[in-house]
Amino acid sequence: MCLAIPGQILSIDDTPPPQGPMARVSFNGIVKEASLACVADVAVGDYVLVHVGFALQKLDEAEALEVFRYLDEIGEIEAELGARDGLADTPEGKAGDAPEGGVGDSAGGDA
Repeated sequence: MCLAIPGQILSIDDTPPPQGPMARVSFNGIVKEASLACVADVAVGDYVLVHVGFALQKLDEAEALEVFRYLDEIGEIEAELGARDGLADTPEGKAGDAPEGGVGDSAGGDA
């Protein structure tokens, strides 16, 4: 499954092709570089949808913030599920890890 994440453009530099122009993009506080070669008419402050280091399309702020809310909800659900399994932020596992005997555990099964 592929996932593109919205980010807000913080700065743009005029890197020559094939990568450029390049932008510093904030993904809800995490800053990475992304190529703007696939999008036109973007500016500092705009939101773009980024996949594997390339901005694919421009988003309006409301759409971007809605996606951030969904991602926060997913994180909360994963943390809750991990806490129920006794794995949330413990040395034995992080939220979302499969419990012993779960997926990928071949103990006692035919591998």
